[in-house]
Amino acid sequence: MTDVDGSIEWAQAVVEFVVNERPGVRILDCRLVGGRSVRALAYTELFGRLAPGQSVWLNLRALDLGLGTGGVAFVAAPGVVAGGTAEIDPAASGEKLGGVVAGGTAENDPAASGEKLVGVVAANRPAEDSGYLVKARYTPLQVVTRGVDSPRSPHHGVLARAESLDGLPVVVADLHSSLPAICAAILYDAARASQSPRLVYVMTDGAALPIAYSRTVARLKRDGSLMATITAGQAYGGDYEAVSLHSALLAAKHVAQADVVICIQGPGNLGSDTTWGFSGVAVGEAVNAAAILGGRPVGCLRVSGADWRERHRGLSHHSVTAYGRVALRPAELAVPRLTGELASVGVAVEAAARPLAERHRLVSVEVGDLAPILAATAGLNTMGRDYGADPAAFLAAAAAGRLAWRMVSEQSG
Repeated sequence: MTDVDGSIEWAQAVVEFVVNERPGVRILDCRLVGGRSVRALAYTELFGRLAPGQSVWLNLRALDLGLGTGGVAFVAAPGVVAGGTAEIDPAASGEKLGGVVAGGTAENDPAASGEKLVGVVAANRPAEDSGYLVKARYTPLQVVTRGVDSPRSPHHGVLARAESLDGLPVVVADLHSSLPAICAAILYDAARASQSPRLVYVMTDGAALPIAYSRTVARLKRDGSLMATITAGQAYGGDYEAVSLHSALLAAKHVAQADVVICIQGPGNLGSDTTWGFSGVAVGEAVNAAAILGGRPVGCLRVSGADWRERHRGLSHHSVTAYGRVALRPAELAVPRLTGELASVGVAVEAAARPLAERHRLVSVEVGDLAPILAATAGLNTMGRDYGADPAAFLAAAAAGRLAWRMVSEQSG
C-alpha cells in the first residue's frame, strides 16, 4: 500500500464475493494484500463485470478518512491478468504502480505482451464514425460515450434546430436527496388527475460523475417514476449524454419528450462553510439556463428543521445565495406551507425567503396532504436523516414538484 502525495491510498486486492449489483455497478467484497477485507464499488462501464478471483486496484483514501462515499472503497483499475492469474503485485516485488521497476525498465505492458486488461471490452468502443463525447476528460478513467448532441447521433438534427423549451417546467434543486420527494409529489398529483407524466432527470456534474452511483436513480428508474435520465457536462452514464446543461435540457424536451424536467447534481455535494464554496451554487446557473431556453424554472428550496448546522436550519444559506445572487433570471420558488409541529420552521423559511421576491415569484404551496405520501416513499434520506427525522426537508422538495405539476395542468387545461 502506498501513499501518493497524501491524496490517493492505493491497495491491491482480490475479489472474493459479488455482494449485489444494480445497473452500472457491482458491489464487491475484496481481500487486500495483507489480509484486510473491504467492500468496494466497481463501475461495470469502466471495468466490466468483475468476478471472484480477479485482481483489482482499490482507492482506499475516502473510505479510510470516513468521507461520504457510501462506506466503500472504489475499484480504480483491474489487475493485469494472463490466463486469469494476477501478475502484478507491487507490494511483494517492489514495483511501482504502472509497472515501472526501480531500474527504470517498463514491465507488465499489456500492449507489448498480449495480455488484456480485465473489463476492457472492444464492443464498448464507439465506431470511428459514430459520434462520441469524452466525459471525465483527461483523467485516467475518462469515458467515451455517444452523445445525444453529437454530429453522428440520430438526434443531432433535432437538437441542431431546437431553440426553445416552450414553457417546459424545470425543477432545480441543490441536493440529490430532493429527487425522490419531487417525483413522489408530481406522481401523486398526476395520478389524482388520471395522468401519467414523463419525468426526466438531468444530472449535472457538480457532484458524482457516474450516474450509476445513485441508488436513488436506479430505484426510480426501476419503479417507473423516471422515464429517462440525461447526464450533462462531465457527468456520464445516463440514457442520453449531453455536452452541456443547455443541450441536456433541450434533449429532455425534444428527444425524451419530458412533461417535467428535474435538474439536480448527483450524490455527494461539496461545501466548504463559505459563501461561495459549495457545489449547489450551480442551482442559480440552472435557473438561468432554463429561463434562457424558454422554460419555466421552479426553484426547490433547501429547508431543514433538524440540521445540526445553523446555516442550514430553516432556509439554507445555499438557497439564499444561489437564488438571490447567482440566478439572474426569475424563477418560481416553491415555499412549503409548514404547519403544526413544523410551524416555527415554516415561519423562519418564509421570513428568510422574503428578500428573494425582489427577483423571483414566491409561491406558497400546501403540502400537508403529502406528508403520508412521503412517509411511505422508499429511500428518503438527506444528510443521514430520513423523513421522520427531518420532514421539512422533504416537504420543501415535494412543494417544488407539486408546483411544477400545477404548471403542466394549467398549460394543458
